[in-house]
Amino acid sequence: MTTMSFYEARTHLSELFDRVAQGSTVLITRHGRPAAMLVPAPAEEKKHVQQVIDAFKAYSKRQGRTLGNLSTREMIEEGRRN
Repeated sequence: MTTMSFYEARTHLSELFDRVAQGSTVLITRHGRPAAMLVPAPAEEKKHVQQVIDAFKAYSKRQGRTLGNLSTREMIEEGRRN
């Protein structure tokens, strides 16, 4: 873990973000006391397309709506009525 002062972090912010994006953790101090900690963002979970479709269908069922054989235009019109 790297420690740096607030002034130094502010002065070199873009370099600091690059370091953190690569996995480093940085403790930022103010007047010698810990003030903040920058940590890498959690990795995004990539979903398979079929998982997204299944989740959407499950949501639609919970809402009491089915798509059935409706055309895109009919779905748009139905959405406008609700």
